[in-house]
Amino acid sequence: MRRYKFPTLLSAFLTLLNDRLSESIFLPLLPFLLEDFSSSGSTVGLLSGTYALSQFAVAPLIGALSDRFGRKPVISICVLGSVLGMGLFATTLTLPWQQLWPSAAAAGLPLAMLFLARIIDGASGGTAATATAVLADVTTPENRAKAFGLIGVAFGLGFALGPGLGGLLGDVNRILPAWAATAFALTNLMVVLGLLPETHPPAARRQLPRKRELNPVTLLARVFSKPEVRRLTIAFFGFFMTFNGFTTVLVLYLRNNFRWTEGMAGAAFALVGVIAMVVQGGLIGPLVKRFGELRLTLTGLGLLTTGCLLVPLATPANSVPVVYTAVALLALGTGLVTPCLRALVSRRLGNDGQGSALGGLQGLQSLGTFLGASAAGFSYDRIGPTSPFWFAVVMLIGVAVLVAGSLPKRPQTQQA
Repeated sequence: MRRYKFPTLLSAFLTLLNDRLSESIFLPLLPFLLEDFSSSGSTVGLLSGTYALSQFAVAPLIGALSDRFGRKPVISICVLGSVLGMGLFATTLTLPWQQLWPSAAAAGLPLAMLFLARIIDGASGGTAATATAVLADVTTPENRAKAFGLIGVAFGLGFALGPGLGGLLGDVNRILPAWAATAFALTNLMVVLGLLPETHPPAARRQLPRKRELNPVTLLARVFSKPEVRRLTIAFFGFFMTFNGFTTVLVLYLRNNFRWTEGMAGAAFALVGVIAMVVQGGLIGPLVKRFGELRLTLTGLGLLTTGCLLVPLATPANSVPVVYTAVALLALGTGLVTPCLRALVSRRLGNDGQGSALGGLQGLQSLGTFLGASAAGFSYDRIGPTSPFWFAVVMLIGVAVLVAGSLPKRPQTQQA
């Protein structure tokens, strides 16, 4: 496997980056792209969450298929779906609906097609889970947190390149970022087909489970039924629900309250990506060895909570320094929490059936993303623009309590 290490890591990295880039490139643009169709926070939240909900529905099946037939064929089909979904999204935005078919535009057909595009992309969104399983195949449990740092690099780079590229290309033409994301997904597909070796040997493959076991709700219930990971999985769910909730409405909040432009919002998210990439790509390994995953997770949650507190305290006069400070803290926190919390859950789940296990985690993350984005949009419209950030503070404190309480209790003799 050593001679295949670079092609394996490159393919997994590009796949993870594509998964994140297809979402992050629209973060500074989505409220602007939807101006012709809808301007409500609920629509922004639902469109953002549709991808995640579709991913949640199929994640158990994709994880099981990768355990049965291997990682490469499954990941190839998933990336192809990403190409098709992004292509439909870009095409829908490009068509001159008011001139071509005004009655369809008035009836909401373009908005429906945007939702369909996100459903297609999300239904093939097992890329992250399968790419994570590839990393689990080629690493030992003690090195898994460092390997999962590659997920953080892709996450950070996606946040650095996506919003920055979206803001830059959006200044030229708002639709151009969608075509750029489609082209990147196509490149990802060619790399996977040409370079990715099969990391899951036939001897380690498992039979497909029964249909009822592929039900995402059943899979989540099974994960929650294990006492050794119950607190961590609830914390995992709560973290992604919270993080994706407030990031969904952040640009809408900055645009409506402080008149931020696409470029300013893109630069803020790019800062998040750069910091998270540095932390998870270069620092996470030494930090885990020195402090351990549990302490780093709690530290990261504290930084995230502080960042969420700062956003609603900003005013039009100080919004730039306050918001940039807030997003820097959010980036540091995310850079610590994402790989460490994932590694804590993965380690306690064991090595058997990593594809199904990580597929279950991906489904949990996707469900949390959908509920968080939808709830944040609803809260923004019905309760107030700052309410999603205050709710996030409360949720993050709850996540920290769950993580702190997950530490196994030692026998009395060992304590003595």
